[in-house]
Amino acid sequence: MPSEATLAAEGAGVARAIADFKVSERYRTYVLWLLFTVYVFNFVDRSILTILMQPIKEEFRFSDTEMGLLGGLAFALLYCTLGIPIARRADKGNRVLIISLSLLVWSVSTAFTGFARNFTQLLLGRVAVGIGEAGCSPPAYSLLSDYFEPKRRSTALAIYSMGISGGVFVGLLVGGLVARASGWRSAFYVCGLPGIALALIVKLTLREPPRGFSEPHVQVAPQAPPVGEVLRKLWSKPAFRHLSLAAALQAFVGYGVNGFTSAFLMRSHAMTVAQAGGALALITVLGGGVGTYFGGWVADRFTNRFQDRRWQLWVPGIATLVTIPLALLVYTLPEKGAVLVLMVPALGIGSMYLGPTFSIAHGLVGARERALAGALLLFIISLIGLGMGPVVTGALSDVFKNHLVSQGLPELAASATGLRWAMCAMVSVNVWSSLHYMRAARTVREDSIA
Repeated sequence: MPSEATLAAEGAGVARAIADFKVSERYRTYVLWLLFTVYVFNFVDRSILTILMQPIKEEFRFSDTEMGLLGGLAFALLYCTLGIPIARRADKGNRVLIISLSLLVWSVSTAFTGFARNFTQLLLGRVAVGIGEAGCSPPAYSLLSDYFEPKRRSTALAIYSMGISGGVFVGLLVGGLVARASGWRSAFYVCGLPGIALALIVKLTLREPPRGFSEPHVQVAPQAPPVGEVLRKLWSKPAFRHLSLAAALQAFVGYGVNGFTSAFLMRSHAMTVAQAGGALALITVLGGGVGTYFGGWVADRFTNRFQDRRWQLWVPGIATLVTIPLALLVYTLPEKGAVLVLMVPALGIGSMYLGPTFSIAHGLVGARERALAGALLLFIISLIGLGMGPVVTGALSDVFKNHLVSQGLPELAASATGLRWAMCAMVSVNVWSSLHYMRAARTVREDSIA
């Protein structure tokens, strides 16, 4: 165990590193948008399966349950498991190197998915993508928290999180167009290979800041605490427990229904894969991108105005409730035009939780614990949301479809109606999510690090 003199020397070294590290506001902006671009590539490779789900299902004759496994659990399994040890390395080592290597791995894995010839090969391809993407967000969140001070951190993290919408936009648009022109396999090649060049740009241009750079007045531990100590400390805080469950349930609904939205449009509104891809790409940018930024901006604005961190939780808690009636209309209205229009606010309001959620999580721990805190939060979100959401939606869809077929409904009509019923059932879970946001707000001021 290090002596007091050693710790004091290390602490002084941290302080000197913070004082010596100089960056311009322009470079901060570059860092933010570069990491946003990395996250775009992250979600291009993660979400491309969404628009390709129907043609893959038809070629291999998979069930909705099997497609849910490919879209959720296969990816989430190692994405969740490896996130924590990679985050531990990020709290101790070079976060830029971790991000660039991870980007390289998931990009190559996405391209190789196009060679799959059966369910097992597709499953392994998605697992490999999950392995690579596990090293993206925890170190990226930690970097951004060192580049941006608390009063504008939710906005910065929200801009980074807009990469979700940007990635889904590119994945749906490019995936749909390429699949129509050259088949679904070519879409994996086109979306995976450019990430190799981006990995090199990240490694060569992104600077590693000292821990606590955005908060020079706060004492930074010279060494990262043990993993078990950080996890126990986090889980002992009611604000973190309720925050993680709230976000996980929100993601459970989001991943569950969004993973089948293109199939819903094709089955219920007779859209082609290219039409669904183009429509969802536009909806994602207008709804998800704007909503994600707006959520972080509103949370920061109200928090700074009233000097009350509870607004970081009240904003997503209220927004989560508002999405429910909008989403139910989306899945039940017969008019295609009205459905597409309502998807924009439904997705936008449902995306407002991202920036505030991770900002609060980072406020509950020290500077050398943020990657691990983000990884634990992502572990819970991904395991419940990404891992189970698409699987449960697919299973419910199959159950409802089989029931309707047994009642005499033709299979195509039963498939469309069963999926609509499954998506409506999933949306109701947002009530539970909102309750946890409100519970987290009760203790967030006491649980936060001063």
